[in-house]
Amino acid sequence: MHTAPATQPDRQDNTVPTNSDLTVKQQRDARRAEKVAVLKKKQASERRNRIIGWSVGGVLGAGAIAAIVILIISTSTPRVDPGSIEIEGLKTFDLEQGVHVDLTAEGTISATPPTVDYQTEYGMNPPAGGNHWAAWLNCGAYTEPQQNERAVHALEHGAVWVTYNPDELDATRIAELRGEMPDTYIVFSPYPDLPAPIVLSAWGAQVQVDTPDDERIEQFLSKYWKSADAPEPGAACTGGIDGPGLDS
Repeated sequence: MHTAPATQPDRQDNTVPTNSDLTVKQQRDARRAEKVAVLKKKQASERRNRIIGWSVGGVLGAGAIAAIVILIISTSTPRVDPGSIEIEGLKTFDLEQGVHVDLTAEGTISATPPTVDYQTEYGMNPPAGGNHWAAWLNCGAYTEPQQNERAVHALEHGAVWVTYNPDELDATRIAELRGEMPDTYIVFSPYPDLPAPIVLSAWGAQVQVDTPDDERIEQFLSKYWKSADAPEPGAACTGGIDGPGLDS
């Protein structure tokens, strides 16, 4: 069990929101808009265009551009009620909060922690909740498969685990899929022998898709990313264990 961080005071109206305050779609739109803004600034500099509009772009630094883009997007895009999002092919699982199977009777971590057969015990592949290990997997993008029991603990904190079959997606498609992900509370990793090219898992929920441009990816993230329905919403997605192949 973990204690969720204390509730923070309401943000004042004049505070510029950060990426972590944005929805999944807003984060993606902000990244795209920022790239466009920076490109336009570069083009303006190279052409030495003296038009006022271009001059403003030349004066603004990348950080200022990013802040403006985030502010515009966050105030112009309405948030969607996660409960109203319907996802074709969604599987849900009725789960109780998991226990830490690697703890001994004395409360210490076992030197030989038992693994969990999620397929047999829960009918899941990959897992979308259940018993797990005491130390969670730090969120991030990984280039190697991860330990199920650590990734499941991250799901308990509200993260989404995005797994892909490396035999089904080439490097271009993997990069495309990764580009659709939020900046935080995501575990992104290969997972051999998946039942589909891509599987997204949150605590108690899962969906299988074939391509990175499937609209259900955004729907799933909007519904379950940092979900208040996770057993320990708001618990950390850092400060745990870095798995093998951590890329970012």
